[in-house]
Amino acid sequence: MTYRRLFSFVLTLVMLFSFSACSNEERQKSLDISEKENVKQIVEGENAVEAAEKILKDMTLEEKVYQMMFVAPEDITGVGVALQAGETTKKALEEYPVGGIIYFAQNFESREQTTEMINNTQSYSKIPLFISVDEEGGRVSRLGSNPSMGTVKHPPMLEIGKTEDSEKAYETGKTLANDLKSLGFNMDFAPVADVLINKNNTEIGDRSFGSDTEIVSMMVENCVRGLQENGISATLKHFPGAGATSVDSHTGYSANSRTAEELRSAEFQPFIAGIGAGADFVMISHMTLRKATKEQLPCSLSKEVVTDMLVNELGFKGIIITDSFRMGAVTEHSLPEEIGVMAIKAGNDMILMPKDMQATHKGIVDAVYNGEISEERINESVRKILQKKIEKDLWK
Repeated sequence: MTYRRLFSFVLTLVMLFSFSACSNEERQKSLDISEKENVKQIVEGENAVEAAEKILKDMTLEEKVYQMMFVAPEDITGVGVALQAGETTKKALEEYPVGGIIYFAQNFESREQTTEMINNTQSYSKIPLFISVDEEGGRVSRLGSNPSMGTVKHPPMLEIGKTEDSEKAYETGKTLANDLKSLGFNMDFAPVADVLINKNNTEIGDRSFGSDTEIVSMMVENCVRGLQENGISATLKHFPGAGATSVDSHTGYSANSRTAEELRSAEFQPFIAGIGAGADFVMISHMTLRKATKEQLPCSLSKEVVTDMLVNELGFKGIIITDSFRMGAVTEHSLPEEIGVMAIKAGNDMILMPKDMQATHKGIVDAVYNGEISEERINESVRKILQKKIEKDLWK
């Protein structure tokens, strides 16, 4: 074979290989888009219940359990600080199809950067994501504390509560919703529904609307309405009410000595008001009830708290999410794979920021395979998650 013929032969092989590689790449891209479009068509053609059931039937157990995870972007991408979403995020969401992403102040540089990051992230997920942030006002203002974001910095909710003005609470919720929605968020980890029983409480403090149960209930109800009626899912926190504690559950074991009767007469009331106003989520505290339950467990791991109190007694039918699983009060309790299983058995639908996402995921999947948790129990939570995403029109 002459040099010229050899060169021509090699060139042909290279071209064929390149064409084949591009074709496979385009085909894979096409399949991914087609799959997402197929799911979207199901959503558009059915009511929320029927559509969720059809999507659920096509999901693997592993996918279902990932839908129950609510994580920071760094948890799936492995980057130091997420400021953009590109190929790394796309691949991460393909491997870890989580149900929600929470962002923090470190993730925000500007409105344009934040909007692009969130929109790209959302576009890479076959099932739309809950996109949230802790934006309460006061000292918990991930966006409002950054002048570059152009959002309203609200005063502490204690100041709002002192006005005893329900319209002020509604406007606070409405403004929060409009600011969040303009950036691509669909959810807020707010409002705080805790009644400030112990005025020396540092974990809640001025994050609460106050110490008067009736006023707190009124303010929570109207703040929830302001959020929900303007397109943002509200999250009532921290059930069953952490305003009487003296130790911050972020750092370690936190005990609450209130009786069940005391909780019902005070702490439960703002949650009842917020549930009545349509809150989509309730977050469970990691404190331990010393007198109100037989289980001496963090509330987020207690079936007595999550299922018996919140679901059966208060009648909450929305999505139940734990507080962060990186907080000391729960990380000291057990290994990630064990507390994940305990959280699901207690009745939670989603786990916020598991300390080790893969270990937590594996623990829950293994618990289904070995019969400790039924797959129908997983389905119950994922069904609620899918239905809520459809009802909130996240597939648009």
